[in-house]
Amino acid sequence: MKNISVTDLRLKFPGEDALLFKDLSFSVQPGEKVLMLGPSGCGKSTLLQVLSGIIPNSIELPMKATDIQLPDSWGFVFQDPDTQFCMTYVDEELAFVLENLQVTREEMALLIEEVLKRVDLHLKDPHTSINEMSQGMKQRLALASVLLLEPDVLFLDEPSALLDPEGTQQIWTSIKEATADKTVIIVEHKIDLIADWVDRVVLFNDHGVMIADGSPADIFANYQEELKRYGIWYPGVWKEYKTSEAFQSMMINRQPVTSEEKIQIQDFHGYRGQVEKISAKQATAQAGDWITIVGENGSGKSTLLLSLMQLLRTDGVYKVNGVPIVWKKKKRQLPKGLSLVFQNPELQFVTNSITEELTVSLHDMPKADADCYAKELIRLFNLPDSVSRHPYQLSTGQKRRLSVATALTPDTDILLLDEPTFGQDARNTFAILEKLEQLRIEGMTILMVTHDTEIVESFATAVWTVVDGVLHTANIPGGAKNVQLVHT
Repeated sequence: MKNISVTDLRLKFPGEDALLFKDLSFSVQPGEKVLMLGPSGCGKSTLLQVLSGIIPNSIELPMKATDIQLPDSWGFVFQDPDTQFCMTYVDEELAFVLENLQVTREEMALLIEEVLKRVDLHLKDPHTSINEMSQGMKQRLALASVLLLEPDVLFLDEPSALLDPEGTQQIWTSIKEATADKTVIIVEHKIDLIADWVDRVVLFNDHGVMIADGSPADIFANYQEELKRYGIWYPGVWKEYKTSEAFQSMMINRQPVTSEEKIQIQDFHGYRGQVEKISAKQATAQAGDWITIVGENGSGKSTLLLSLMQLLRTDGVYKVNGVPIVWKKKKRQLPKGLSLVFQNPELQFVTNSITEELTVSLHDMPKADADCYAKELIRLFNLPDSVSRHPYQLSTGQKRRLSVATALTPDTDILLLDEPTFGQDARNTFAILEKLEQLRIEGMTILMVTHDTEIVESFATAVWTVVDGVLHTANIPGGAKNVQLVHT
């Protein structure tokens, strides 16, 4: 193995006035475990792609550097697992990797079975369609495909962002076991399980400038002010936030807004094709409810939201704002008042700029008013104020914030959110949560799928748990801890 390094890196996105990196120099010694920390959008993922050679060899961006030393043998786990796959089925994806390593067909089945166990991806049949899996399950598969390569260097871009707490622990256990003698460079916001494992922490500000580089103990002890200023996750940040004046003022006399029922379901079922994937005996949501939906990866949480949005076939009793909703295969209409934030933010984008994305649904609003509305959302969600920036050119955290912002139309009174805080730094996470709490006070009904137990325990007014495709609205083993469920 050899050093990985870049010297005097300069890079910018097309159409942008400012450089993302200006004369940045960075190096990693063989066998080092390095964690990159910085606010969302500061360039961490871009730097990983430069160090691997993906930029500019596969993704062409204007860049130059005095010197670059790239690894000979490397694997990359992307933020968005859907960008990782070449094949349609799980076994075919893993067999494709093994085929490139010249592994014989006779050896493949056992190796595929072993690597799926290592990443805790339990499937009845490895010949499962990747598109039918949850994003968390896809994240496990992406890591499995890279582990099969047995690379000298592993680039990890938020490998546990979409995983439940148990899955997160399992994934990091697998990574630690597989990389004891390897180089690992990590971008990650969920750092509790790796803060004591990595050798170095490299700190960036929101302009992509490296402001600190040292041991975890040094960074977390001596750079508290910088961590707070740039809203970067660090051990204990949630505890500090919950003692803050902002949080305490939100929680004082927190009461239900009204008893008006916004969603009613009874003997409700959702299907993917002809197969039932989610069922609910009975559940209701009222104006001003903030219901968190929890459960293991693949249990059916996202399917529940897609079913409520009528993007999947459903049957049973389903009412929105008192209006019965009946599934129609043809001439389908989305229930009025509902907006959905998809788990994959790119599924939400339909235009070529941030401003257009925020105003595309404001048909009845004068253009000047719509533009002012978009500017306020750009400020509120800390998005780049760039007319030419395409949504696909944003970081994953920025894409997620944009997808949440696009759902906040004036006509929305029920908001369905699928993992809205993944890929976010602390500052933007708390800003999103505070905005949602403001909307809840104003009468918005919020149904949020999340794996973040801190959000569940701090903001939820009720908790729904999905287990093996069945929705439970009463406290059950495995549900969120220390939360009193108010709907049965």
